[in-house]
Amino acid sequence: MRDHLSRRGFLGLTAGAALLAGCGTGGASSSSSSSSSSGGGGRLRAVFAGGGATEVLDPHLANLFNEAARAKALYDKLADLGSDVSPRPRLAESWEPNADFTRWRVTLRQATFHDGRPVRAQDVLASYARITDPGKAFRARSSLALIDLRDSRAVGDRAVEFRLRRPFAEFPNVLAAFGAYIVPEGTTDFSRPVGSGPFSFVSWKPGSSVLLKRYPDYWEGAPSVEELEFLIANEESARVNALLGGQVEYAHDLTPASARRHAGRVTVIRAPGSSMNAFAMKVDRAPFDDPRLREALFLLTDRRQLVDTVMPGAGQIGNDLFGKGYLHYAESIPQRAFDLDRAKALIRKAGAEGLPIELTTSTAAAGFVEAATVFADQLRAAGLKATVVNGSKDTYWSDILTKGSLVSFRSGAMPIETHIAQRLLSSSTTNATRWARPEFDALYDKAVSAPSAADREAAYLSMQQMLHAEGGLLVWGFADWIVATAPHVTGVRPAPANTLDWARFDKVRLA
Repeated sequence: MRDHLSRRGFLGLTAGAALLAGCGTGGASSSSSSSSSSGGGGRLRAVFAGGGATEVLDPHLANLFNEAARAKALYDKLADLGSDVSPRPRLAESWEPNADFTRWRVTLRQATFHDGRPVRAQDVLASYARITDPGKAFRARSSLALIDLRDSRAVGDRAVEFRLRRPFAEFPNVLAAFGAYIVPEGTTDFSRPVGSGPFSFVSWKPGSSVLLKRYPDYWEGAPSVEELEFLIANEESARVNALLGGQVEYAHDLTPASARRHAGRVTVIRAPGSSMNAFAMKVDRAPFDDPRLREALFLLTDRRQLVDTVMPGAGQIGNDLFGKGYLHYAESIPQRAFDLDRAKALIRKAGAEGLPIELTTSTAAAGFVEAATVFADQLRAAGLKATVVNGSKDTYWSDILTKGSLVSFRSGAMPIETHIAQRLLSSSTTNATRWARPEFDALYDKAVSAPSAADREAAYLSMQQMLHAEGGLLVWGFADWIVATAPHVTGVRPAPANTLDWARFDKVRLA
């Protein structure tokens, strides 16, 4: 097996690194990680945490970061998010609304799928029809649901006229929604996926590795590297050790401690404040269906201790709201202050003194277990009997949508509008807090349809005031997003997770 770990190389790694053992993939000749004589080429090996046997190559089902990164390499969306979390054209060359934001005309750029077929308006409509199938649980469904596909139409091969169910001033956010990838019309089998992205499929070993190769006819220019291999190691220490040992060139999701410790041996890339860290309380079940207990948790949380312990020198405290610094963020809401006495009083009023609280966490994300350990001590200091339970790293993100009452949670970047649409509406498909309020849904409808920017801002403020007062998302901090590369790798950009330049490998070079 060329280009990967020997058996001896595994001995110093933690259990998660053992998954790297399957990284030798067939179907293409190994070009090694070294560059070609022309200054390009080679194989770039990138290691992510993964989901084991539950992983998919279907871009509409992508949920984990490694799935999202692979989808980005294989496919394109009509738009994606810039580092400022505003939508940027991708397969869409341009978009234009009518006067009341109920119709949007999107013009496609000239691009081809990996099998040589052109990307057409019909492919866009078919992809969106698949995503919005009510019988499926595709993540982007809640965002795309506002499109009336029966009344939308292709205008030739290179333009789509979308008819919306209501006025929607931020429709380009929908085009950039997580998972809203374009696939060829009629696609049902993703065992050998065909997309229009910078890399085409070679082979896949589920739970172990995916091998891709450069697509020479990519509309934005062929990638510099010849091959791209995605590997899996769930433990952060295993990803770091693989990078230090030369078995990979890119390691995703490092802790601040690892970044400091190894900064002289690897290249550390940071995207400041781009990862939201939180605990999610389910508001539809005991004990957090009691708003007094939710408020108590907001008040007993020592955010500074959590930030200083879990992300020392690489984070800032949160205020129980998503999207700090993004468009529509409610800066006017005062920072929540630590008030243990008030928290204890609320716990007494709720009759919850000594109440057992099960806090579910996982090694699925760096820092989760450490943060849960600190938070459990804070819960105990307020008179609650907290127990930390480790969930399955392979199924954690799907499990927490329905199971448990208090769970570790985090998010990469997305517009605040998209965060609300996907996670906080009664119809949202990834609603980890089970928040469902008709009056909140009505405010969202107002926010996205009001012709006046001032009216939209007022509605977003009202929604965030409601969430801050009685929501279920306890946002304690915003962390720098940290990845690391081998010193000879260039072109990795410091972008927030889930944005265009995050985990983007078509611009990367191996020296």
